[in-house]
Amino acid sequence: MAARTRLLRRAAVRWLSSSEIVDSDMRCRPSVSHKGSSSSSSDPGLRSVQWVFLGCPGVGKGTYASRLARLVSVPHIATGDLVRDELASSGPLSKQLAEIVNQGHLVSDEIIINLLSKRLEDGVNKGESGFILDGFPRTTRQAEILEGVTDIDLVVNLRLREDILLTKCLGRRICSQCGGNFNVASIDIKGENGRPDIIMAPIMPPEHCMSKLITRADDTREVVKERLRIYHETSEPVEEFYRKRGKLLEFELPGGISESWPKLLQALKLDNLGEEQSAAA
Repeated sequence: MAARTRLLRRAAVRWLSSSEIVDSDMRCRPSVSHKGSSSSSSDPGLRSVQWVFLGCPGVGKGTYASRLARLVSVPHIATGDLVRDELASSGPLSKQLAEIVNQGHLVSDEIIINLLSKRLEDGVNKGESGFILDGFPRTTRQAEILEGVTDIDLVVNLRLREDILLTKCLGRRICSQCGGNFNVASIDIKGENGRPDIIMAPIMPPEHCMSKLITRADDTREVVKERLRIYHETSEPVEEFYRKRGKLLEFELPGGISESWPKLLQALKLDNLGEEQSAAA
């Protein structure tokens, strides 16, 4: 993992300075891979997966990636959280990041690579192995940097209708005291043209958090629409990048967590592991 982190920084420097892709002989091979690949291990819970979650802002990448990370015992690394932590730190990047985020623009590759490299280094010091990335890569340039230093086992692309995404983003809330993430939006949309109904219950906070809820500064209608536009503009090439490599899993969310979670586990061939952990809980 330490070697992978050093290579990530080295690859980033080479890419950002010369736009050259890192040579294939620099790759740090993963110790494990996704179920169904060439890995000899048969128990997903004993393997350090290396997965990426893609999807529009508000689709639920963080919710599902964090649940899966706990299920397979790897860290969930969300670049959005890395950016927000840096914003809250009053560090040298704080003011620059605030302007970028509040305007709904994407953070530059240079900043994201630096934040991610630092996070991976911190993880090495804690003895972490494997990861689920959420929010990275967002461009083919970032995907090529990542591919140059490690093998991604699987890329899960979460999909949801854009009108629902907008409602979900505007319903997001954060507890200013504990930092918990919640969503007050109640979605109940009747199906049409053969589409099923979409029902998503709000994710309400406990009573002691109710009076401390705040809205993220970048969750305004105008900013969210701009973020969705930019995402669609940059996401298709990234999806195609992984589709050509046979690593892309498209997953259309059928509803809220209770409907989507078991189906996602089935798609990942992890439903047996989920049942085992539920029985042991």
